[in-house]
Amino acid sequence: MQSKLPNNGSNHRVTVPDHLARQRIDRVLATLLPDLSRSKIQRLIASGHVVIGEVPAVKPSFSVGGGQQITVFLPRRTPADADEPRPQALDLDVIYEDNDLAVINKPAGLVVHRGAGQHKETLVNGLLHRYGKTLSQCGGSDRPGIVHRLDKGTSGIMALARHDEAHAALACQFAARTVEKQYAAVVYGCPRASSGDIDLAIGRDRSNRTKISSNTNRPRDAFTRWEFVEDLGGFALLDVWPKTGRTHQVRAHLEAIHHPCVGDLKYVGAQWKSVPDGRARRAIRDFDRPGLHSSRLRLDHPISGVRLEFIAPLPTDFEELLRTLRRVRDEP
Repeated sequence: MQSKLPNNGSNHRVTVPDHLARQRIDRVLATLLPDLSRSKIQRLIASGHVVIGEVPAVKPSFSVGGGQQITVFLPRRTPADADEPRPQALDLDVIYEDNDLAVINKPAGLVVHRGAGQHKETLVNGLLHRYGKTLSQCGGSDRPGIVHRLDKGTSGIMALARHDEAHAALACQFAARTVEKQYAAVVYGCPRASSGDIDLAIGRDRSNRTKISSNTNRPRDAFTRWEFVEDLGGFALLDVWPKTGRTHQVRAHLEAIHHPCVGDLKYVGAQWKSVPDGRARRAIRDFDRPGLHSSRLRLDHPISGVRLEFIAPLPTDFEELLRTLRRVRDEP
């Protein structure tokens, strides 16, 4: 049976990579199109908006094969839904851009896309002002260009897709875990080891749904590697490489090994109040965000396939925090 998709929205085509073969179609699409939740994908399947080749998908549990072409139709938003995000002039730090890919250095405090209580002054508003409609729509019209995200309080590198083909290629790399992401983290305590691996499944915490932890009803595999960089006298600077890309992964994993990020109120609360030195205590209080910065990103160009590396230097607030902690450490 052939399917004719409606033409009053946007179609997004993806190819199932071999490593996702024989998995449920809703799980595969949630991996390749990370801005669509599985529940959203299941609703699209139920309404006939997902097609495998030319045959409509019937069940979210259908097992797909490697190399199969899947088309997802996202209906156009109506006035009854919500206003489309609007272009807004923001001072974006663009590290790289071409017709397929853009890479930015996101400042701490900038929300990636709108959510509860945040409808303007988001990264998406700034992207629409800079690029207009020349951004991928795979994640829907409210998340143009967004392939992956950083938390509001996390600064650093983000890659953006300029069109749907680039989005699909980048999403496949993230799904295959070939994208190398490196973070700088300032944490409480000084690890005894020089490096370590954290292999701990995480998900929404049972008792606090705004947190991610291993105390969850729906654990998802997560792997993070870390290396010790500098002893900061009761604190430490680490380099961190998350292999998977779970929500809050680095923050939750560092808390799990008892070295949470300084300034992370969600995961450690007001722990800064117990810091004995007044200067360090005030510096952490005034830092006012998790001590986490996306410092380096390596990926293949979505069209040419050339391996690229991008580096974002530590922001001013991060450097100031380090200077204060070093001064406190070095006092006789």
